[in-house]
Amino acid sequence: MQVPRHPTQIRQMLQARVKQLAAAKPALAASLALVNKRCGKPTCSCHHGGPLHQAHHLTVKQGGKTRTVYVPKDLVPEVQTWVAEYQRLKRLLAEVRQLTLALIKGHVQHHKRKRGRP
Repeated sequence: MQVPRHPTQIRQMLQARVKQLAAAKPALAASLALVNKRCGKPTCSCHHGGPLHQAHHLTVKQGGKTRTVYVPKDLVPEVQTWVAEYQRLKRLLAEVRQLTLALIKGHVQHHKRKRGRP
C-alpha cells in the first residue's frame, strides 16, 4: 500500500479502513488444513496400503499451545469464511497501523511546511 504524504489524504484513507473494520461475520484466528489420515477401523483399506481418508483440521492457539480440532464436512465452508474474515481484518489492521504511524511521523514535517520552513 502506498502511503500519501499529505495528512489529509492519510486521514481519509485511515477513516476508510476503520469503517471497513466492522466484522460482518465471525472471525476465527486459526488455519484450516486438509489432511490425509487413517481411520480407526482395522478392516478399512486405509490400514492395508489403500488411500487415506481426507479430513479438515483447524489449528488454533489456546493458552500458548497449539490445538487441532476436527471440522465436520458440513461445517467446512462456514469455517473457511470465518478464517477468511480474520485474515481480512488482520490485513486491515496492518494498513491502519501503517497509516497511523505515517500520520504521526508526518505531523511535525507538515506543520513546518505550513509555516514556510523547509
